[in-house]
Amino acid sequence: MKPVPLLTDILVWLLAAVVAAYFVHVRRQPHLRAPWRRVTYSASGMSALVVLVVFVAIGLIDSLHYRRALERAPGKEAAYSTEVTSVFDAIAAPLREHREKTYSAPFATRAFARETLETTGPDGRLRQVREYPRLVFGGTHLEDEGDRGRDILLRGLKGVALAALVWVGLAAAVRRISKRRPEVPWRAILITAGVLLALAGPALALCSGYHILGTDKVGRDVFYMALKSIRTGLVIGTLTTLVVLPFAVALGIMAGYFRGLTDDLIQYIYTTLNSIPAVLLIAAFVLMGQVLMDLHPDLTPTLAQRADLRLLILCAVLGFTGWIGLARLLRGEALKLRELEYIQAAHAFGVTHTRIIVRHILPNVMHIVLISLVMDFSGLVLAEAVLSYVGVGVDPSMVSFGNMINAARLELSREPVVWWTIAAAFVFMFVLVLSANLFADAVRDAFDPRVRLGGLARA
Repeated sequence: MKPVPLLTDILVWLLAAVVAAYFVHVRRQPHLRAPWRRVTYSASGMSALVVLVVFVAIGLIDSLHYRRALERAPGKEAAYSTEVTSVFDAIAAPLREHREKTYSAPFATRAFARETLETTGPDGRLRQVREYPRLVFGGTHLEDEGDRGRDILLRGLKGVALAALVWVGLAAAVRRISKRRPEVPWRAILITAGVLLALAGPALALCSGYHILGTDKVGRDVFYMALKSIRTGLVIGTLTTLVVLPFAVALGIMAGYFRGLTDDLIQYIYTTLNSIPAVLLIAAFVLMGQVLMDLHPDLTPTLAQRADLRLLILCAVLGFTGWIGLARLLRGEALKLRELEYIQAAHAFGVTHTRIIVRHILPNVMHIVLISLVMDFSGLVLAEAVLSYVGVGVDPSMVSFGNMINAARLELSREPVVWWTIAAAFVFMFVLVLSANLFADAVRDAFDPRVRLGGLARA
């Protein structure tokens, strides 16, 4: 195989490395370790973190792309497939390759719509009938379709049994760890892990023989598409922060600290930018990126790289239009901090403005930055779904929650209704956004001093 690191892959792993380095730094700093320790006291926050870890793991595995080597004749150079796939695609190869002709319902053995089939009549002559054709992969291991219910039950029980064994091993490991950290809500963590395993075990046991969430219009497995959409949502929610942070932190602190003309100029910039409808601005930048790729096809030699570049442009545009709220918060906080006694003392001793901002202002506003970024994650995931729905989101060839919803919306008017595609996208996106919101609430309660002081006053 030939590794093909996409631009978003590089940025995702770079961001993961930065997060890992940050937590290594946190472990060495008691004043930073204390609020994160308070996050671990929240039962809802830790339960949400378990779910987020599963989603992030899927997204990271799906961010390792390569091109498969083709068979070559002796003496010739190695050739590689033009299709760019990921490690997750290789793991989920049965789901990816088992494609039907068109729609099929969850756990179905036959297609969702009738087709004209040729059969042999009692007289031995061929005749045409309207019938639901048998699926190419779904339930083909069954000799008798009447055994489908029993087969689903047996496979599901095997998945539950395997999940129970894994959970027992996890519970034993947690029991040893909990003696050192009894204040952590280990019961909530184990319950959440048990629910995830109870769902994942039967799903893995059944997906090899059935399309457990059905197939879409072109026969793709909806369960596979929902899992692939996780990476797109995570990329939108995380890489946008790389664009948001420089604008928001630099301009927000400068406006509040220097005041005067600098403050007026920065306020004029973000007020003007905020007056432009965000959807129109995003659509303009995405279409400009589309024209750029059309004029320079050498920049994106493969379809995957083209879709990846459009995704990166969307992240940049969302970040360029999404820094205003955080900048306003930091401006207000900087206005307050610059009037405190230790800042005035630093001025009296001749400390430079840059050193004051870096050593005194920035550390005291980082809790606002962290809370804002964590809480904005869910909004960015939802923004991708809305933008893809109106046609200015990610590339149509890329699997995402928005594209799944956009492709399924017209099928809601047909009879019978094809409901499973939009239902799968809704459920996966709902779980991701809900987990992010619950974890963000725990982070806010731990880092916001006003929340902590209010709790102490009530106590």
